[in-house]
Amino acid sequence: MPDSHKGRFNPAFATVTTLFFMWGFVTASIDPLVPSVRAVFSLTYAESMLTQFAFFLAYGVISIPAAWVLEKSGYARTILLALGAMLLGCLLMPVATHFAAYGFVLIALFVIAAGITQLQVAANPLAALLGPPQGSHFRLTLSQTFNSLGTVIAPFLGSYLILRGGVFEGAVSTASRSATLRNVDTQFIAIAIILVLLGLFLWRQRRLLHVPHERDDAKASPFAAFASRWALFGGLAIFLYVGAEVSIGSVMINFLHQPGILNASFEHAGRLLSFYWGGAMVGRAVGSAVLTRIPANRALAVAACVALLLCLLITQSGGVLASALGGLAAGAVAGFAALAIGLFNSIMFPTIFTLTLERSSAPTPATSGLLCMAIVGGAVLPVITGYTADHAGLTTAFFVPLISYVCIAIFALASSRSAPRIETAPVSA
Repeated sequence: MPDSHKGRFNPAFATVTTLFFMWGFVTASIDPLVPSVRAVFSLTYAESMLTQFAFFLAYGVISIPAAWVLEKSGYARTILLALGAMLLGCLLMPVATHFAAYGFVLIALFVIAAGITQLQVAANPLAALLGPPQGSHFRLTLSQTFNSLGTVIAPFLGSYLILRGGVFEGAVSTASRSATLRNVDTQFIAIAIILVLLGLFLWRQRRLLHVPHERDDAKASPFAAFASRWALFGGLAIFLYVGAEVSIGSVMINFLHQPGILNASFEHAGRLLSFYWGGAMVGRAVGSAVLTRIPANRALAVAACVALLLCLLITQSGGVLASALGGLAAGAVAGFAALAIGLFNSIMFPTIFTLTLERSSAPTPATSGLLCMAIVGGAVLPVITGYTADHAGLTTAFFVPLISYVCIAIFALASSRSAPRIETAPVSA
């Protein structure tokens, strides 16, 4: 890297990392919303999962256009446009709750997610590119650590703002529904204020958000990644990972609330959800150091294998595990096993992302667009998980993420047999 670029990469990387925190915070704010809308609108598990469907559907719809915008407008303008879309979605939420219409809530979530999609298409590759190629795994995993910090704080605040009072205390009535919807307003208005402040900060720092080969990428087609076998394979892995992570986070509060698991109140279960996302934060902090010592594909394989074993343990909480430990103990083990999955989810997204970027034959913006489009797994798998929960129970529903982790382990093993186009090596932090 030329000396002229060295001085700005540290502040540029720090600037981009603030974005990871913000979209993690907003994304995890949806988890406490799931039991809230389920109670307010008297929904089934599958119907309440439409909140996640509407949110993550945006990745499937917006990612390819977002890649085109990135190629034509560059990183800085794309990021500012993304923050504007997120702000608009947050301001639509009070309108939706005013009319007490679930459909309007879903539209507001889609708009918020459209902005986050645009943000991810730009910020993920930018974090990987702001420095030498051999440090890409470390940089993206470190940025994702701050993303996880946002996902830890959001459920804790959300459980306080949304999962208290209203329909969660006393009989469900018009007044209690109205109180719960006002709590939802409070959270999203607060997010809107933070987005305004972040947008002003990014506007002042916009000259830092540039990489040397950005103009060359503007000539590429946003559909080029569909011709790359590794871009498609990485997209499938991202689809399954995000779907599994979101599915678990979405059912966690209701899962821990069950008398046979932890019998926690909704508010307490919402706070416990922070440990699920907190595990991801700790894992990414540790993982960013681990990835300077061992190959990313090996770390990914280990994480996926442990996650699938934890899911398997949960599915046996009413059978083999209950026979061995007794019902109450088995339920407690299953509850803590579900929370522990977050620790092993931690490095999956950044390692899948960078392993794919290294091996894809398509330009970086096109590959990033396809990988972000694959985040639509967060829309599809939670609905399948919710349907499974409705018909077979929340414990059985953990078979859906279990199968996903099996496939991710296969991706990790396959990547170890394929040499990257961009040579990487362990690099100290």
